[in-house]
Amino acid sequence: MNPILKTLINCLSTQGHAQYDGEAVSQLEHALQCATLAETARQSREIILACLFHDLGHLYPERSTPEGDRHEYCALPVLRSLFPPAITEPIRLHVEAKRYLCAVDPKYLSQLSPASQQSLIIQGGVFSPKDAQAFVAQPYALDSIKLRCWDEQAKVEGLVTPDLDYFVRKYL
Repeated sequence: MNPILKTLINCLSTQGHAQYDGEAVSQLEHALQCATLAETARQSREIILACLFHDLGHLYPERSTPEGDRHEYCALPVLRSLFPPAITEPIRLHVEAKRYLCAVDPKYLSQLSPASQQSLIIQGGVFSPKDAQAFVAQPYALDSIKLRCWDEQAKVEGLVTPDLDYFVRKYL
C-alpha cells in the first residue's frame, strides 16, 4: 500500500475516535456509517471511498480559518495525489451539496441535526436559486449530493458497521 495512504488510514484509525462536531458519533463511526450507506446502496468504489474519506479534513487542526470551517479542502491535496476526481470532487463539493439541498428541499433543511444547522450558517447558508442552479451543473455535483444525503444520515449512535479494515481490504 502507498505510504501516504497508510498514513491517512492510520490518521482515521487513531484520531477518528474524537467526537464528530457535536454529534453522538465519533469521526470514525461517521465515516464508516457513511461508507456503509453507500455500499448498501450499491454505489461505485469511488463513491464508497469518497464517503469514507469525505470528512478527513476534520482531523486537520488548520481546518478553521477566519472565513469559517473549510474541512472539505484540508485533505484534498493529499487525496488528489492518491485518487481520481471521481473520489475527490464529491468530497470537495459535499458542503456545497448541503447548501444546495437546503435551497431546493425545505424538508431536508428541517431535518438537519442541530450541529449541521449551525455549521450551515458558518458554511455560507442556503444557496440562492442562481447559486443552486450553478452548483448542480458542475461535474460530480450529483455524486456529492448522494454523499451529502448519506453524510446527514451517518450519525446514529451505536450503529454496527463493518470496520475500517473491511473497507481498506475491499476497496483499497
